[in-house]
Amino acid sequence: MSPETDQYPVSRREPSPKAAKPGSGDASDRVRLFAADAAAWIRFFSRLPLPRVNPLDDPAAAPQFERSARAAPFAGFVVALPAAGLGMLLAYTSLPTLAVAAFAVALLAATTGALHEDGLSDVADGFFGGATRDRRLEIMKDSRIGSFGALALALSVLLRVVLLAALWQRFDPADAALLFLATESISRTLLVWQWYQHPLARPQGLAARFGKPDGNALKQAVLVSVPLLAPAVLLLSIPALFLALVLAIGAAFFVGYIAEKKIGGVTGDVLGAIQQICGLGFLTGMLMVP
Repeated sequence: MSPETDQYPVSRREPSPKAAKPGSGDASDRVRLFAADAAAWIRFFSRLPLPRVNPLDDPAAAPQFERSARAAPFAGFVVALPAAGLGMLLAYTSLPTLAVAAFAVALLAATTGALHEDGLSDVADGFFGGATRDRRLEIMKDSRIGSFGALALALSVLLRVVLLAALWQRFDPADAALLFLATESISRTLLVWQWYQHPLARPQGLAARFGKPDGNALKQAVLVSVPLLAPAVLLLSIPALFLALVLAIGAAFFVGYIAEKKIGGVTGDVLGAIQQICGLGFLTGMLMVP
């Protein structure tokens, strides 16, 4: 089964009105609701066995994307914690940095179930292997991987390993881990941006059933990502930070633009591709200049 957002199993219950709307609406309720949204995203987009975090959290329910997308940057941070922690620990050993980065990338893929990597390969197969919109969407739903998908996946993993190795070579192990976490956070923020910006290519899919991010969710996602980007602000030079943001934002815009031209909007696979390519853009930018 493809792990596309709009093809996820329907066996999960829809969120109950009680879970979606806390009663009093005070600050503590808002914090609990955000925690529930973050927990839902972590479960939905990773293999982490997260228990129920509070009464507003329903582990059996799919996220209400129109609101819960605001938690995507924080969820990306949490999902990447095991890989960043492993990379930091291994970087304090005598292992080559390429091996450190390879172990970190492998653990991150295992944590997410290679969800976004699968999206990238499906997009590459569909966009470059199909001549019409319907044919591209059909190819993207096929669980088999083609030549374009295999090449895109191989290049993506290779670049990620090389760039992370350079990150751990240039920075202190703990600082490099923080920059890795910042990369995973900003890539999810840009995913939400393009999800909001473009129509759904499959209006009948689960992404439509559970909603897409609204403007308020996007604004909150940006606000959530600001403190998570603090390590990049503190550790990178101004040119490096500027270039990292420009490449990441440009990559998100480009993939979203191509998706609308090729298939009329975004799908779960497209969102996965955006996350992968934006992450590579952010890492490339921060390493291109001192």
